[in-house]
Amino acid sequence: MPASARLSLYRMQIFMRQVFVPVLACLLCLHSATVQAQKLSIYTEDWPPMNFKTKTGIDGMAVDIVKALQALTGNKENIQLVPWARGYKAVLEDENVMLFSLGRSPEREKLMHMLGPIAISKTAVYTRKGEAARLRALEGEIYKLPVGAYRGSIFADAAKKKGFINLAQADSPLNSSKMLFAHRFDLWVEGSLAVNSVLQESGRTAAEVEEVMVLDSLELYLAFSLKTPATTITLWENALRQMKKDGSFQKIHQKWLPGETPPLEVFRVEGGH
Repeated sequence: MPASARLSLYRMQIFMRQVFVPVLACLLCLHSATVQAQKLSIYTEDWPPMNFKTKTGIDGMAVDIVKALQALTGNKENIQLVPWARGYKAVLEDENVMLFSLGRSPEREKLMHMLGPIAISKTAVYTRKGEAARLRALEGEIYKLPVGAYRGSIFADAAKKKGFINLAQADSPLNSSKMLFAHRFDLWVEGSLAVNSVLQESGRTAAEVEEVMVLDSLELYLAFSLKTPATTITLWENALRQMKKDGSFQKIHQKWLPGETPPLEVFRVEGGH
């Protein structure tokens, strides 16, 4: 082979190593991240208007957000609506699991990774219309009264932290609201974003309850199991940042939660510490 040809071949090899090899490596990394994202099992619960079952599937504000994120990340897994206890157990114990919508708390920050917030709700105590003044007048004695809550929920945890000692826990938000109107208890703790939808499901309206007190503010997040690869969470994080930057997140938030201010910051909470 002539010297000039050998030189050209050598230059071509150098060019391939400098340009094509890094590009190929980058493409392989992206492919690997996409494959990891597609392995993600996704769970949610029946908690309108954030996530709930319909006659044709699953709907809600958080469901719309997650579906939009799936389109950006390449994840094609079905969103599974399951009892809260099952989804929470999966995010604690299994690998490649995402659960939504989950209230952020210091205790949960150690048990899982979190990404959000996707909405902000109040945790409040409600009673039947016309009874709030009587209950507030009890002052400290109010904390001895039974309080209805959704079993295993962060709302039950919030009531305990604020000093309520007698929790009457139901297996769903709907049943806890029904127990309030059946006079099983006078106090019901729930997230403000869900109260109207829960009451409508039982054939009642928000006008039939009134707020007794606010316990705290609750940020709602996407939760990932500790055994989920960092590359997967990064893919979802970048997608959420993109949605909040281009305004698509705000449009979905406004559609479902008119009048509420959408959270525009993105926080990633690393669990296991």
